[in-house]
Amino acid sequence: MTIFMKHLTTALALVLFTCSIGTNAFSTISLQKAKQLASTTTALSAIVDEVTAEMKVAMKAKDKVALNTVRLIRAAFANAAIEEKTDVLSDEQAQAVLRKLAKMRKESIDMFTKNGAEDRAEAERGELAVIERWLPTLADEDQTRIWVKEAIEEAGADNMGKVMGALMKAHRADIDGNLAQKIVKEELAS
Repeated sequence: MTIFMKHLTTALALVLFTCSIGTNAFSTISLQKAKQLASTTTALSAIVDEVTAEMKVAMKAKDKVALNTVRLIRAAFANAAIEEKTDVLSDEQAQAVLRKLAKMRKESIDMFTKNGAEDRAEAERGELAVIERWLPTLADEDQTRIWVKEAIEEAGADNMGKVMGALMKAHRADIDGNLAQKIVKEELAS
């Protein structure tokens, strides 16, 4: 939760608490109960809030690439919320959506570069840069190799599926799946 959201939650809790004191309209509730109610009424995750705020900034700056990308992200969030049958996406769900969008951009960049459409590849790079603002940095090759070796010890050295399963279970948010797959193949071959 961002600092802004924590302050908003506390302010809402105080309003609920203040309104409950000495009035007949509200039942008396404790400050702790008011904070609990306020925290459950926060409508959006921190990432979704930041993306929405970035849209306003991009509009004011007239940054078309950022604005179009943020609109695309918001649409993807809305679609994910519908698929998940929820009004609110958690930060983990929002990051999963962002990872899918980033993966699509990377694949498009590779495809456009191979086919000589460098202008389109550059446009995709611009969108990827905007998307990556909200993604955590992934582990480098050395750290990934360490985690792969640990997963091999845990799952057994003969089955790539078991190794990848153990690796992704432990480090899904922190690891690049393609890099991990490459390293697992190298380690199992040696």
